[in-house]
Amino acid sequence: MPAITKDDVIPIGTLAARTGVAVSAIRFYEDKGLIHAVRTGGNQRRFLRSDIRRVSFILIAQRLGLALAEIEEQLATLPEGRTPNVRDWQKISHSMRAAIDDKIKLLTRTRAKLDECIGCGCLSLQKCQLYNRDDKMGAAGATGPRLVLDT
Repeated sequence: MPAITKDDVIPIGTLAARTGVAVSAIRFYEDKGLIHAVRTGGNQRRFLRSDIRRVSFILIAQRLGLALAEIEEQLATLPEGRTPNVRDWQKISHSMRAAIDDKIKLLTRTRAKLDECIGCGCLSLQKCQLYNRDDKMGAAGATGPRLVLDT
């Protein structure tokens, strides 16, 4: 592993400012093992400059609805001690592609059905009478948003 120079690391406040994340959140991510600090002789946290991208990835992944365990699994594939390169990030992209595509499909279905019958069996809208005449969905047991979630 190449030696880490002073220019390779940034203080926690700089990482927070560059990513828009609170210092407490940076510490939380560190506690969860999503990022790793190096310590100075005075025991101050320093982060690799490339951790800006890791934290940015965490923010995007959280916005996509990924659990911290899923995010940790993806970040664990990145190299420690060096800036991840394009190939490293492409591996994550390819491994997440199917899950992202599934989320896009769910969001698209939800957008299309939210103002129509979503298949919950409530019969509160006129369209529900078309999709769920005589409450067929209710007769089948717990329904929930069948027309959105069941594919």
